[in-house]
Amino acid sequence: LDDLYQELILDHSKNPRNHSTLDRPSHSAQGHNPLCGDQISVQLKVNEGGVIEEIVFQGSGCAISQASSSLMTVSLKGKSKQEALELFAQFQLMLTGEAPSQTGSMGKLIVFSGVKEFPARVKCATLAWHTLKAAFENGAQKISTE
Repeated sequence: LDDLYQELILDHSKNPRNHSTLDRPSHSAQGHNPLCGDQISVQLKVNEGGVIEEIVFQGSGCAISQASSSLMTVSLKGKSKQEALELFAQFQLMLTGEAPSQTGSMGKLIVFSGVKEFPARVKCATLAWHTLKAAFENGAQKISTE
């Protein structure tokens, strides 16, 4: 199972999904992790009903940050803003060692459960998610993990 998880993370790191830009996004933000140099830009198109129609990212960084960004975009397309923020909360709980209340809703994101064993990498795994939250809350503001 650990090998499968490592393969999925490496696959999404080397072949990220939704790694592009959008024409006229409704929400966007940039994120930076100064400790390791990860840079992420998240763009979304959210319809009037509050559903994420499109979500993409650009950026560079370690395998964990790139894979997390890729899997985040795959996991959130078609979800509402509220569902996205709830999934982020569950993801954070999982990475901090607390048991998320709905592990079944994590889908493939469960591959990051081992990150809790490496506290310095938690910021790598959550950078895209914090950037997503900033896009919803603050518009085009640049956020930092520090």
